Amino acid sequence: MGIYGSVPYLLAHKLGRTLGIFWLNSSETLVEINTEPAVKYSLTQMGTVAAKQKVRSRTNVHWMSESGIIDVFLLTGPTPSDVFKQYSSLTGTQAMPPLFSLGYHQCRWNYEDEHDVKAVDAGFDKHDIPYDVMWLDIEHTEGKRYFTWDKKRFPNPKRMQELLQNKKRKLVVISDPHIKIDPDYSVYAKAKEQGFFVKNHEGGDFEGVCWPGLSSYLDFTNPKVREWYSGLFAFSVYEGSTDILYIWNDMNEPSVFKGPELTMHKNAIHHGNWEHRELHNIYGFYQQMATAEGLIQRSKGKERPFVLTRSFFAGSQKYGAVWTGDNMAEWSYLKISIPMLLTLSITGISFCGADVGGFIGNPEAELLVRWYQAGAYQPFFRGHSTMNTKRREPWLFGEENTRLIRQAIRERYALLPYWYSLFYRAHVTSEPIMRPLWVEFPDELETFGVEDEYMLGSALLVHPVTEPKATVVDVFLPGSNEVWYDPKTFAHWEGACTVKIPVALDTIPVFQRGGSVVPMKTTIGKSTGWMTDIPYGLRVALSTESSAVGEFYLDDGHSFQYLHQKQFLHRKFSFCSGVLINSCADERGHYLSKCVVEQILVLGLKKQPSLVTMHSSDGKDKPVAFTYCAETSTLSLEKLSLNIGTDWKVYIK
Repeated sequence: MGIYGSVPYLLAHKLGRTLGIFWLNSSETLVEINTEPAVKYSLTQMGTVAAKQKVRSRTNVHWMSESGIIDVFLLTGPTPSDVFKQYSSLTGTQAMPPLFSLGYHQCRWNYEDEHDVKAVDAGFDKHDIPYDVMWLDIEHTEGKRYFTWDKKRFPNPKRMQELLQNKKRKLVVISDPHIKIDPDYSVYAKAKEQGFFVKNHEGGDFEGVCWPGLSSYLDFTNPKVREWYSGLFAFSVYEGSTDILYIWNDMNEPSVFKGPELTMHKNAIHHGNWEHRELHNIYGFYQQMATAEGLIQRSKGKERPFVLTRSFFAGSQKYGAVWTGDNMAEWSYLKISIPMLLTLSITGISFCGADVGGFIGNPEAELLVRWYQAGAYQPFFRGHSTMNTKRREPWLFGEENTRLIRQAIRERYALLPYWYSLFYRAHVTSEPIMRPLWVEFPDELETFGVEDEYMLGSALLVHPVTEPKATVVDVFLPGSNEVWYDPKTFAHWEGACTVKIPVALDTIPVFQRGGSVVPMKTTIGKSTGWMTDIPYGLRVALSTESSAVGEFYLDDGHSFQYLHQKQFLHRKFSFCSGVLINSCADERGHYLSKCVVEQILVLGLKKQPSLVTMHSSDGKDKPVAFTYCAETSTLSLEKLSLNIGTDWKVYIK
């Protein structure tokens, strides 16, 4: 159902051409798409088919918006990456997220109190499962009054945040756009006094029912309201908040429980005398904008914000992350999360995810395990559940399922260097992170309809298991000139074929594309904050031409210094003619890192080397101990100490 967000954008692709239509309109919009078939039959006078005439298929698109002007942009491509760049030049690129937000997030409506938060946090450590962010839903407030704390449940929020901070973890709390009508509630009183609420068509404040009961709704389309709201996040104003607290904007369509279509009346009046019907789809966008700005301001412009929003519009990517909303703990919802996230991704919203396990209902253990495995390979990775469900922290389903969930989450953390590099690419070049196969293989017809698997960047193909009791999955491996590797078994397949992959409950079908280099961490910490100095490994998968390329991006993971002071490292890895080279990909960036590459694994090396040497910037060649396995054609180099940020070469002879 089209409830939460709208990106009025159509992307079309055929062999040899990609184009887009961006219909800039935030009122209710319908899009009708009719495709005429590629074959026409002409009838004789007797009604028999005389001849089959081949004609080119044609797609007609009819845009209908309730109000507004015709403001339409034609994006002429001709390639998928050209269209992504053209669209981002109009709407902006994905914000560079703080590194912690790419870790695992633990959420529930609701964690009961400070003791509950402490116990859940300790549970992750006890079971050796990494996680980065604890979340608090609406019950953490005093009677659903945002920017407050329930004094019985959360008497000392700063102490609670200190506990999380000591473990290098963060806290996210909810802040919705509806404000409880209560003259004693300072946020309500100040907004009322300044006329900051949306009005009804008679001129009074619009009133609707939401979580707190009768509420008024802040008019985020007014720049003055946004400026004021941003100020509410200042540490001096938001009592009990610290610099590890980040924000979740929910119910910001806006949601009105007894309203038409569960939202605001279309004739409600906004800033500038615009009716709600004109701008419904952009309301939540403006709340996320004001929230992100508030988090930046509270740090005096130094720290990157993290804001998750439920409602979104074209350009929401500039302010944070989006999730798919209230899903259910059913296999069909796990399955459909893939095309939903691919759709968001190609509309510029790369930082997207679906609630792991399903928000509503109680998942069976197998479904929960499969959902963690899928979520670990999707950009925003959060477990969430509603209040009347059974508790489902990862260790509550028996030892074996705990092990499987731990393994999935740890795979996510091992790949964080690759994820972070992908986010940098999305930020600077607008390439989506999750990609439909046709984006990487635009000339291969077989990829066009595939939506049960996807590319993660250009190096990894992921095919989550979305059926119960599956023992085998059919995986399409594209590219007639490609070779694909299983990163765990080192088995390999040629492209342009469908392969039957046996799956047990611990199998996540992930394949590395020949010709790629994937940077990884060699061990896992309790959270991203503990992993800064952990060494790297490089997984080099050779192409049919025995070459490979990859890249790596690093900065401090939290500030804007990568932007303002060019404090970053951007490195390029290339393997060709038996030489692996680490070189600089962007001379503008400078960032000192003590981190070293400790392991290199080369997949698809056909013959055993006689000698491996490394040549570092000091000009000396040193022999390297190596292990070669002829059966799997893999070369393994261990116990290296090659600085990630300096030039070096490894020669394989």
